Amino acid sequence: MEKKGTFKFIVEPFKCDFSGHIMLSNLGNYMLNAADFHAAERGFGYNDLMEQNKAWVLSRFVIELNEYPVMYDKLCISTWVESAMKFFTRRNWSIEDEKGKVFGYGSSVWAMIDIDSRQPTNILSVNDGCMANYVASECTVPIDSPSRVGMDEKGAHLVGEVIVTYSDIDINGHTNSVRYIEHVLNLFPLEWHKAHTIRRIEVAYVAESYHGDKLRFYSDHQTDETVCIRICRVMPNDEEREVCRVKVNGF
Repeated sequence: MEKKGTFKFIVEPFKCDFSGHIMLSNLGNYMLNAADFHAAERGFGYNDLMEQNKAWVLSRFVIELNEYPVMYDKLCISTWVESAMKFFTRRNWSIEDEKGKVFGYGSSVWAMIDIDSRQPTNILSVNDGCMANYVASECTVPIDSPSRVGMDEKGAHLVGEVIVTYSDIDINGHTNSVRYIEHVLNLFPLEWHKAHTIRRIEVAYVAESYHGDKLRFYSDHQTDETVCIRICRVMPNDEEREVCRVKVNGF
């Protein structure tokens, strides 16, 4: 089987926003679906890991677009593993139409954990290290690598709160990775979205949040076009624990 996998999607109308372009969060879901299909076909997908009481955890996620797909566009999303080490692996994506026009790229960093202990485990131990057979180190993407998303914590101000509800929770029992993106984009008023196009969104996942948790969102406007959001989980004693950071670049 080839190292790269390409999977086809169609931009349904209900996946688009008011402009007729795909919502960034829905594109993110397509990309994560492609990653899941790719891994499953090669022996290190969700079901393979569950048999060993392990799970993938997304640590960093970047989407950078030159152009947004529109309603009814047929997408070809290619994905591959660029590198694999003991505790982390890097996965990339390219997003194109059927004629080869490139909309953009994605990059991510993943860890593998033991489901019971929640501690990192050896990625190269799964199925006798089968992932090593599919590393395409020669295939990179022309975007900056994911980062920790630096921001001025003291200068950030509270801009919103949400309670984690049923529709936020994924199969692993905690807040879905893409839901953080949706919550962040909902912080911006409609007029902002009408005036800006998000070219790059970068997410650094720190910890998990669960059903019933209160999340607080703190904003740091670094420039007119760059905003960083810090998301904190509110504990019973009102102590806050950071769960995620998101950097939005809009033009």
